[in-house]
Amino acid sequence: MIFKFFGVILLLIFPEYMFKKIDLYLFKRFAVLLLMTFLICLFILLMQFLWKHFAELVGKGIGVSVLIEFFVYAIFSLVPMALPLAILLASLMTFGNLGENFELTAMKSAGISLFRIIRPLVILIFFISIGAFYFSNIVLPISQKKLWTLIFSLKQKSPELDIPSGEFYNGIDGYNLYVREKENHLLKDLMIYNFSEGFENSSVMVADSGRVNLTEDKKYLLLTLYDGETFENLKTQKLNSSPTSIPYRRETFKIKEMLLDFDSDFSRLDDSILDDQYVSKNFKQLAQSIDSVNIILQAKSNELARDVVEHKYFGREMAPNRSLDVSSNIKISEYNQDSLYLKLDESAKQQALSMAVQRAREMSEQVQYNKIMLGDASFYVTRHKIEWHKKLTLSFACLIFFFIGAPLGAIIRKGGLGAPVVISVIMFIIYYIIDNTGFKMSREGLWTAFEGMWLSSAVLLPIGIFLTYKAAVDATLFNGEEYVKMWKNLKHKFNALIHKNGKTLNEYEEIQLN
Repeated sequence: MIFKFFGVILLLIFPEYMFKKIDLYLFKRFAVLLLMTFLICLFILLMQFLWKHFAELVGKGIGVSVLIEFFVYAIFSLVPMALPLAILLASLMTFGNLGENFELTAMKSAGISLFRIIRPLVILIFFISIGAFYFSNIVLPISQKKLWTLIFSLKQKSPELDIPSGEFYNGIDGYNLYVREKENHLLKDLMIYNFSEGFENSSVMVADSGRVNLTEDKKYLLLTLYDGETFENLKTQKLNSSPTSIPYRRETFKIKEMLLDFDSDFSRLDDSILDDQYVSKNFKQLAQSIDSVNIILQAKSNELARDVVEHKYFGREMAPNRSLDVSSNIKISEYNQDSLYLKLDESAKQQALSMAVQRAREMSEQVQYNKIMLGDASFYVTRHKIEWHKKLTLSFACLIFFFIGAPLGAIIRKGGLGAPVVISVIMFIIYYIIDNTGFKMSREGLWTAFEGMWLSSAVLLPIGIFLTYKAAVDATLFNGEEYVKMWKNLKHKFNALIHKNGKTLNEYEEIQLN
């Protein structure tokens, strides 16, 4: 049904386009592989993401509903990375299978060009690219906002109370608890180190046995100890008369109860804490934030620059076109400063150099201060610009990866999950390294956001054009014999050019070796 729907759309958009059986055949094969590879890539990236946030999920007694919500938001957030890789792998496998089974050769022998073969898939990828833009503009900001709010909430949740026996337990803030053995919810031979007031005011408690219970509101931990002693360090009450002695207090008890902070409930943070962050804004909101903050940043930058020129560059007590001395009418601009310096005696020169170094140091400090003052606003604008361009590069990456995978599959003529997977992983790693490099250069302010975020597209686009051209002319790109033949032809032409000097390429090689 979906394939017929796609054909109707093609006829509506391109009335002269006749949807033939070969188009339906290619569309079916590509769509099935695209769905399969997309799910596989999404699963692999999800496992990597879960491993990264393993500490926020394990050992905290989180409900199933919260975990499902976490998985759903994580899957939506990973779509921009999984979709281009899936398109690359699916196009490679589709045309690799066609080439391996000689179906592509049969189509070309029937007079069908490569561009005619891939035309329905190009239209499909075009619609997928448009959908990817709307997804990154509408769905992705909401999912990222929900996901990071949930991650921050999970980080603040206390771990589930599970005191082991025979080892120290540090799940309670400010306390280390050791239990030798447990018997019917009774803890035997307890040792508790209390660092809640700092290491200099630490205390140690030992008890024969004890019980641990949560209060009804699950916000506090009630610790009941039996037959024990407390040793408390009183270093803050150290006597001035005896600097080497440190007093301590010893207390013996039959029953001792302690109420400790231990909020075991999961309290979700408000989503509004991320309203002003770039991850939660769409295309229009990012542009508005960039424009508004840029106006403030430019005004502040002009103010600081004016202050530097008027009060720092010309000295603290001098301004442009002001006299060298208040009591004289001599102006600095009318004289050559180097000539004036050379006419001074040695002591005056040393004094002038000291003043110059001091003012240069003050100028440097002022510039660093201005950089700090403008740093937060500048970083805010940069991150918003990066996110703005990222919403466009996702759609463009889908097109580029198709025009890399389809012709590459037609050239190598290898289907299945062997060579296509290896080539796809290599190409995606190259793309990821280039894209991550551009991102970091933009984030640090070394490049503009446009240069950094479009670097990967600028590098991979010529590769896609080159591979498409080679596939269209049936070039044997990975045939070693062709490269040997090419080298022999170049060697022959080079020998012919330098034959006038009486030396051949082999002679030049012998000279280099000697």
